[in-house]
Amino acid sequence: MVAHHTITGCNLRTGDLLGSGTISGEGDGEAGCLLEATQGGKKAVRFGEDVERTWLEDGDEVVITGHCGDGDVRVGWGSCSGIVVPATDL
Repeated sequence: MVAHHTITGCNLRTGDLLGSGTISGEGDGEAGCLLEATQGGKKAVRFGEDVERTWLEDGDEVVITGHCGDGDVRVGWGSCSGIVVPATDL
């Protein structure tokens, strides 16, 4: 990814964020994304007491947070959220 980013002369700078996809574990509850957790939409996942999803739906709010490190030494970017809205007719 770094080679692809820089091969045309684009600067790689401190703070650039490179995504490599989801990082999942091998056990139950360790899926890195909803697609993996639902096995491609075949198995519903429960959120709270009365919400199940196989795919995101209009009106769903997605909140992403992240950090690394333990204890007093942690680095993170806070919280990012968005609401799924209906597709626009073209």
